[in-house]
Amino acid sequence: MEEALDLLTGLPPALIYVVLAAGAVVENILPVVPADTFILAGGFIAGLGTVRPVPVFLVVWTFNVGAAVGVYALGRRYGRAFFRSGAGRRLMSARRMQRMEAFYRRWGIAAIFLARFLPGFRALVPVFAGVADLGALRVVAPLLAASAIWYGGLVRLGYLAGENIEAVVETIARTNQWLLGASLAVAILLAAVWWRRRERNGVP
Repeated sequence: MEEALDLLTGLPPALIYVVLAAGAVVENILPVVPADTFILAGGFIAGLGTVRPVPVFLVVWTFNVGAAVGVYALGRRYGRAFFRSGAGRRLMSARRMQRMEAFYRRWGIAAIFLARFLPGFRALVPVFAGVADLGALRVVAPLLAASAIWYGGLVRLGYLAGENIEAVVETIARTNQWLLGASLAVAILLAAVWWRRRERNGVP
């Protein structure tokens, strides 16, 4: 957190927004980037008056959702072709593709909404929504709602933290650890289901 604060407080206001926007974008591509820490720091600096909280939120929200939509669009444009040939076909058979499409048709909105709160899955679910050819409205709506809740909450916490910023960061870190644990549990469950079906179908 100290590194994020040192970086942001040493920048002019315009560049602070640029750094926050970049963090919100990159998180959709490299989930290991600690975007939450930077956004909390952005809210904290807004509390100091260097930047304003509403623009901080709008920048983070807009660029985060925009990047997620971009990943979704790439998945929708190129994903199906990738999984129909070469290594992609070995990763996902036509039958699995049909199952994924059925899942997104039934649960897509809820899955996308919940995934925005789960580290790792934030980056994966939109691209596979594109591969499954889920309609844009059913993707963008939950992205907008979930990102507004999560990042709006982070900016607000940072803004109100004051001298308690380190305690807030620790709380968010613990929350993310629990969410990461939930992500791993979901990943293990999905892997187990995939392996069981693979064995049942006699796939080597």
